[in-house]
Amino acid sequence: MFEVVDPGALSTVQDGGRPGHLDLGVPVSGACDTWSLAVANLLLDNPPDAPALEITLAGPVLAVCQTGVIAIAGADLGGEVPEEGRRLAPGSSHRVTAGTHLRFEGVRSGLRAYLALPGGIAAASVLDSASTCLLGGFGGIDGRALRAGDQLLPVRGPTAGEAGRRWPAGGPDPLDGAPLRLIPAADPAGLAPGALAAIVDSPWIVSTESDRVGVRLSGPAITAAPEAADLVSRGVVPGTMQLPPGGPIILLADGPTVGGYPVAGVVARADLPRVAQARPGAELRFVTASVAEAQAAWRYQAAVLREMARRLEVSGPWETHV
Repeated sequence: MFEVVDPGALSTVQDGGRPGHLDLGVPVSGACDTWSLAVANLLLDNPPDAPALEITLAGPVLAVCQTGVIAIAGADLGGEVPEEGRRLAPGSSHRVTAGTHLRFEGVRSGLRAYLALPGGIAAASVLDSASTCLLGGFGGIDGRALRAGDQLLPVRGPTAGEAGRRWPAGGPDPLDGAPLRLIPAADPAGLAPGALAAIVDSPWIVSTESDRVGVRLSGPAITAAPEAADLVSRGVVPGTMQLPPGGPIILLADGPTVGGYPVAGVVARADLPRVAQARPGAELRFVTASVAEAQAAWRYQAAVLREMARRLEVSGPWETHV
């Protein structure tokens, strides 16, 4: 359906990820913003975790080889069909015509956009997922980002799906600026007294040294406790806030499976899409939350997703996904 003319800054095939393999040292991978992935997919009647193209900051130029229907969600990276002078707004499904191009002229809001094709993007499954693991070099298209000449093909026929759909109003917005819920670490080993309070009381700026592994934050110095140098590595998950000497890092989808830095806490899973959409220079703030509050936020997102899918008359196993 598409041939890649220009791959953009970082475009990879991602789905809902491959949880369950952390004991093998395999990161979860998958979409950094799972909410926007679900939105793009449900606009095309796909399962919410179907493989789509995650586009970061500067999008690709894609030649349309077959007329078909696509959906875009997440960040507004200026998607357009230049031959037609037509903008492709996120949160919508669109018809694209063979012989034209899809390009992204520049970021307007957010950081990551998701481009869905009917049935998902055809890609081989590795450990039960088609997600690209850049560090391991597997999944997606040969375990790497897009290159010129690559082809993106839909699982279903390219014309499956309905153009002109809009995501219904309401529900979580991964581009809003609300404070992020931080569940304090159960084991605060290595944290100096007052470290958690300093994190919550201060604004933090997203550093340019951020990627799919983690988002590094710039702000006040957080002093480690003397015993931090002797910490034993322990398991970590996406959302973990580590405190290395260079400043806090919030782990994302390609984050490591173990780490030896002090841990301040874990960002609630429901808030990770907002971390994933924060561009370098964006300000983030935190508020402490309990496990019960984080679980309630997740259940709310699941309920909203079910309601939106009902309005779109989407069938399939979307009930258990966000």
